[in-house]
Amino acid sequence: MASIYQLKPRFQALLRPLVQRLYDRGITANQVTLAAAVISVALGLLLAALPHLHGLFILVPIWMLLRMALNAIDGMLAREFGQQSTLGAYLNELCDVIADAALYLPFALLVGVWPALVVLVVLLATVSEYAGVMGPLAGASRRYDGPMGKSDRAFAFGVLGTGVALGLLDGTWVNGLLLVILALCLYTLYNRVRHGLAETR
Repeated sequence: MASIYQLKPRFQALLRPLVQRLYDRGITANQVTLAAAVISVALGLLLAALPHLHGLFILVPIWMLLRMALNAIDGMLAREFGQQSTLGAYLNELCDVIADAALYLPFALLVGVWPALVVLVVLLATVSEYAGVMGPLAGASRRYDGPMGKSDRAFAFGVLGTGVALGLLDGTWVNGLLLVILALCLYTLYNRVRHGLAETR
């Protein structure tokens, strides 16, 4: 199943000059990873504290785009400049899950949105990422199958944030879109397990 993740090589090519400059200045992959997580949590706390200020939700798509760039940058620093480490592997996976939860959960505080639905999306997103990480433990590769991987969720919640900020989406619409995201997360979980099993055969 297609995923935005498949566009990553082109995105990385655009970022490569910036990555070289960051490396020349002594910036490490782990620093970039931690910075992205800290900013994500800070933004999540801001939105949770002021959910009635819908205009603030425009920060979600803006930050999602910047965060995707930072995620690509930390990976390139690690792979292309010899900064891969066991700690980096832990940080890469854990910080992504923490950042996602911090950015998604404030949507539960919007008027008319079902809080339990947002929590379910966060839980299923976490489980689907865990299924991807389980690939190497089962003898397969780290699975990034879609249709609702990390990049796809970032895009989806960016759309939700834009719609809320511009007053285009009320609680009913947000709930409907969250149900679609939930279903696609479930299908993603299925795909990652299925393809992981197929890879080990």
